[in-house]
Amino acid sequence: MSFRWPVRVYYEDTDAAGIVYYANYFRFMERARTEWLRHLGYEQDDLRRDHGIVFVVRRAEADYREPARFNDLLWVTGEVIDHGRSAITIRQEVLRQKDDKLLCVGEVGLVCIDIERFRPKAIPREILEKMHE
Repeated sequence: MSFRWPVRVYYEDTDAAGIVYYANYFRFMERARTEWLRHLGYEQDDLRRDHGIVFVVRRAEADYREPARFNDLLWVTGEVIDHGRSAITIRQEVLRQKDDKLLCVGEVGLVCIDIERFRPKAIPREILEKMHE
């Protein structure tokens, strides 16, 4: 399953040249992942409180293709491309809404951890199942 979330580029997201500062693409991707979990019925604070887990970024990479600019409307997608017992890899794309132009491709590796022990813990099966529906 691929999820997509709308994002508007604000002035604060841009650099002196008026284009999105490279690190902010990771912020857009983080927001989309959070909204994806919310869409599936999981709030991150509830996962922490009720299941004692959080997802932490282990690896992140991005390939920048075209710049996004102030006031652009974007789509940020998410799709599971691999997972293990406690780790998941998500491919994310940032596209300009008006022409579906691919601006950035990212891949983020996450690990589910036990918040008390700060050790890897199995990703709840129901979350993985819903992400693949």
